Amino acid sequence: MHTIKEIQKEIIEDFAMFEDWIQKYEYLIDLGKELAPIHQKYKISENLIKGCQSRVWLHAEYAEGKIIYTADSDAIMTKGIVAILINVLSGQNPSEIATAKLDFINEIGLKEQLSPTRANGLVSMIKQMKLYAIAFSKQQ
Repeated sequence: MHTIKEIQKEIIEDFAMFEDWIQKYEYLIDLGKELAPIHQKYKISENLIKGCQSRVWLHAEYAEGKIIYTADSDAIMTKGIVAILINVLSGQNPSEIATAKLDFINEIGLKEQLSPTRANGLVSMIKQMKLYAIAFSKQQ
């Protein structure tokens, strides 16, 4: 299992291969298509991320000292964004997630490329993932 820092480094390298944001958007959309589907029973209003323009469901489970996130969105670009966050944070321990600095977002220039409402949604997704981590870290 790679650390959060190592995974972020890989993402930065992946994004560096693309020449422009059209290719980067296509890559994000592909990541969204590859995202493991969230179980239908978790597509409930309690799991909706507040502050997102589109609907994003996020579920977290704690097992063997690690948090496993699953998510879905009704917007393909948003699904790609949540997929990249899951790639970085899922399978890590709660305290590492809670304190993680997600530098890759600025490194790849993602936030600047998003509309203000999508950028707010990104912040909301990260905040919710970290809130789950804080809650689960109290169970350690």
